[in-house]
Amino acid sequence: MTAHATRHATQDHATQDHATQDHDRTGKTVNTETEAETAQPSAHPADGERMRRWRMVLGADSAESTGCTLTGQDAAMDGALNALYGGGGGKKPGGRGGGGRSAGLGASAPSVARWLGDIRTYFPSSVVQVMQRDAIDRLGLSALLLEPEMLEAVEADVHLVGTLLSLNKAMPETTKETARAVVRKVVDDLEKRLESRTRATLTGALDRSARISRPRHRDIDWDRTIRANLKNYLTIPGTDGGPDTGTVVPERLIGYGRASQSVKKDVILCIDQSGSMAASVVYASVFGAVLASMRTLDTRLVVFDTVVVDLTDQLNDPVDVLFGTQLGGGTDINRALAYCQSKITRPADTVVVLISDLYEGGIRDEMLKRVAAMKASGVQFVTLLALSDEGAPAYDHEHAAALGALGAPAFACTPDLFPDIMAAAIEKRPLPIPDKETGS
Repeated sequence: MTAHATRHATQDHATQDHATQDHDRTGKTVNTETEAETAQPSAHPADGERMRRWRMVLGADSAESTGCTLTGQDAAMDGALNALYGGGGGKKPGGRGGGGRSAGLGASAPSVARWLGDIRTYFPSSVVQVMQRDAIDRLGLSALLLEPEMLEAVEADVHLVGTLLSLNKAMPETTKETARAVVRKVVDDLEKRLESRTRATLTGALDRSARISRPRHRDIDWDRTIRANLKNYLTIPGTDGGPDTGTVVPERLIGYGRASQSVKKDVILCIDQSGSMAASVVYASVFGAVLASMRTLDTRLVVFDTVVVDLTDQLNDPVDVLFGTQLGGGTDINRALAYCQSKITRPADTVVVLISDLYEGGIRDEMLKRVAAMKASGVQFVTLLALSDEGAPAYDHEHAAALGALGAPAFACTPDLFPDIMAAAIEKRPLPIPDKETGS
């Protein structure tokens, strides 16, 4: 997205009340370029408000064409936007710019801290997070996140956590405590959002996966029982000339087992920690901690690039897991799957979840053979191109298609859908694959 388009989208949030007013009056969304070129200042209050909005959207260069001068809070908001989305693509820390007029944050930590405070004052949290990410990308502010005062000023979200993890090895000791506090806040918020539904969904799936043949009445699985006894269908003649009726005689009852405290399923989360998978690593670590807290699951968490690291012993604290990762580097999926395969002792009761964009730097054919061997042994194999809200990143379509041909379709999964994916895998049902971003 260009700086102009991003500014336009960001400013839309800030002026949404006015936008609603104009939309209701015109009945349509106006064309930016046409309106900006043809509209002229007017004494009518509604036209004046419209010019104010166009001036805010288009930036300082439109002051003459709109005939609008900003004052007060409008001027302050415009200054915050112009510092980030001003022409020239922004100035890098240390004063290195691309020529022409550039954004105004520069390399000064105090000025950045003030700017971060300003945008939190003028814009809602969702917009602040977008602007922070744009500042890191456009202005090269990653280095400033190594300073504690910067971390205390930012609005924490999953993407910021990913950035901090990528800087982990370069982070000075004076900053690490603050960084852990930022990561802890995001992780705690995610756990509150995801834990209860995950536990409820998977507990039900584990109960249903344990079938018994002499269930109590309340535990009867009527759907499976009827299908298993269709051969015992009897026709009963109608009385007094009425129509015939029928019934199924249930010689064999099938019911749900009650989940005991013993382990029912083994789960292995195998996570690609290349830089593009940052958000997926964050969500997978949180889910890993939730799964590890369930006594009926034996959960293992493995992260990999060109080496494989088993972080299972840190699953009680997802923050420790996250700081045990090292985002970036190459990818050797085959080596990671070889390690996971060596840890499988009960194939029919094991779910392996590979989270990767499938750009394989190892041996492709060996990787596919391992997946085929695991599936042939009874392992439920799930391939997620991403575990995030953004959908699938760039991924290797050829490898995704090859996995799909093996019965392990690759697709992106949102955090809200992940419990349903896991429940289906535990029950050995078809996966609820989203309509979009499939890899096959």
